[in-house]
Amino acid sequence: QDLDALLQEVRACRRCADVLPLGPRPVLRGHATARVLIAGQAPGTRVHATGLPWNDPSGDRLRAWLQLDRDAFYDETRIAIIPAGFCYPGRAPRGGDNPPRPECAEWLPKLLPHFPWIATTILAGAYAQRLYLGNRIKETLTETVRAWGEYAPEFIPMPHPSFRNNFWLRQHPWFEQEVLPYAQERLRRLFRD
Repeated sequence: QDLDALLQEVRACRRCADVLPLGPRPVLRGHATARVLIAGQAPGTRVHATGLPWNDPSGDRLRAWLQLDRDAFYDETRIAIIPAGFCYPGRAPRGGDNPPRPECAEWLPKLLPHFPWIATTILAGAYAQRLYLGNRIKETLTETVRAWGEYAPEFIPMPHPSFRNNFWLRQHPWFEQEVLPYAQERLRRLFRD
């Protein structure tokens, strides 16, 4: 099965239709030539409405973190975007969104072999880190991000760029001083090749 057909199949997925408050709308993108993979948690309401991943304030912050403009960020030939969950999962009772649906993870073994040139995966948030790092993850998101050097260059763990993490960012200035410069230079190097 080629990548375009597989992406169409994923986008047509309706497995969770009965539990998704806005209905299914799987959001992911990529091309076989992509060198970078960005994995977040799951689309929010704005991304659900537009069908464009990271098309919200979190995406604005992520692009600023990576020093990428919208054209570069959405260039599928360079960057694939495959979140931990493909559809908006609904609101959690205590605020924020529900976790990504676990059914989405079942697509990864089919999808990832179609991206043979991925050299670095940005893991934005704990859900993406758990999914991609598995038992290599640390006890907390902070510990995982702090140990970024253990995972680089294959993976670069980050907090999710949501405004909800502003306090975390203030408490951990090393993230912007150490991790972001590395990520920015890594992407520059990959896109020069």
